[in-house]
Amino acid sequence: MGGVLASVDQRTQLVGENRLELLLFHLHSRHFFALNVFKVKEVVKLPHLNIMPNAHPKVCGVTTIRGESIPVIDLRRAICMPECDRDADSNLVITEYNRSVQAFLVGKVDQIVNTTWQDIMPTPSSVGKNHYLTALTKIKRDGVEHIVEIIDVEKVLAEIVAYDVVISDDILDKSIIEEFQGRKILHADDSPTARRQVSDTLAQLGIEIIPATDGQEALNLLKHWADEGIDVNKELLAVITDAEMPAMDGYRLTYEIRNDARLKDLYVILNTSLSGSFNQAMVEKVGCNAFLSKFQPDLLVEEIQNRLKTVLDHE
Repeated sequence: MGGVLASVDQRTQLVGENRLELLLFHLHSRHFFALNVFKVKEVVKLPHLNIMPNAHPKVCGVTTIRGESIPVIDLRRAICMPECDRDADSNLVITEYNRSVQAFLVGKVDQIVNTTWQDIMPTPSSVGKNHYLTALTKIKRDGVEHIVEIIDVEKVLAEIVAYDVVISDDILDKSIIEEFQGRKILHADDSPTARRQVSDTLAQLGIEIIPATDGQEALNLLKHWADEGIDVNKELLAVITDAEMPAMDGYRLTYEIRNDARLKDLYVILNTSLSGSFNQAMVEKVGCNAFLSKFQPDLLVEEIQNRLKTVLDHE
């Protein structure tokens, strides 16, 4: 599958331009599914899998790729589709999310498509809360338009490896704990699971989380408040944003904030399942104040606490 994936250096040019590339694949059905290419390390034909005793039902085995043991998640089962037989079209999509490597068992891998976040649509509210999608988009094949369903991997992983929002006792500075009460943070993330993780963590401090489902919604809120004469720099302790979101990604959101005189001094934290030195470079390029890999409650609280200390020093 080496020809399917472009080089990382080429793909990174899209970030900050509100563009992305999607790896399209099937799950032994005619429907198209997708993952952001930035999360994909490689795609390989299905190798031998070793069964793991007492593993989660959605984990179908473990394999070794280049000396690294990688758990394999059956993506059909993970998103509550009926299990089906593996065949010659079966592949593993090896990904890195939240500082961990895992493989997803999928069917036929189709191709990579280059698109823009403006062409990514949020899932309709009418589908309820139990789906496993963060967004939808469309492609044309032979003159026919097809819906592409983008998987909410954070929800998939959270159901397999339960996340913990308990804050370690030694993290909190007891001398300022009461100062958290009533502080507000705007949090933009298209994954309900990710929004809940952050909210459940920071609510323990008495912080009010104002949610937004994408960068455009967050920017609209900020500009509306500024238009109403609200000093957003005093209103918000920070803005926390995901990197990848429909309509407008977190990099573009930060760029727009920095280029609005009323918003430019906001403290912006990029909180994303993307990891590595690449994100550090993007933080500097677009002007984020900090970068956190998901999901690390202690580091999140530590970052917010340090921000609060800075604010208190200037009040």
